[in-house]
Amino acid sequence: MASKSNTSRKTEANGEPTFEDAIELLMADHRVVEKLFEKFETTEDSGAKKSIAQQVCLELMVHSTIEEEVFYPAVKHAVDDDIYNEAYVEHDGAKMMIAEILEGGPEDDFYDAKVKVLSEMIKHHVKEEEQRDGLFAQARKGYVDLAALGAELAKRKDEVIAEFQS
Repeated sequence: MASKSNTSRKTEANGEPTFEDAIELLMADHRVVEKLFEKFETTEDSGAKKSIAQQVCLELMVHSTIEEEVFYPAVKHAVDDDIYNEAYVEHDGAKMMIAEILEGGPEDDFYDAKVKVLSEMIKHHVKEEEQRDGLFAQARKGYVDLAALGAELAKRKDEVIAEFQS
């Protein structure tokens, strides 16, 4: 089950996290996935490994869906074409690895290696988005209404989670 991003600066009265803007929401997703990869690395039990890997994959599928459907199109005018295009290509590579991980299990050859490679791919992607001159920084400078975009991302995220759970 995908989280609604456990990391935030504020919470509503009902305990749900709130975010200042779209970038804060996306970065919170990044931190959730990083923690899951760390947990996978330190887990020995094959059943737990499979469960963690599936959670990683679900989190990434939800995250990439909302980025591709909502965030990237909204900031396209504000970011360099190369960075924008690379983000999509990196998503495609991750999707291929996610499919392989979901089809397999810890008993398969190279399962742990596939999760590790996915982790490295995601670390690279996150770095490119979050670095000082990366996609997020460019979006911040590009006169995008990030607060409204954050609300749209949160709404779509809830919808995508519901779709994956059904």
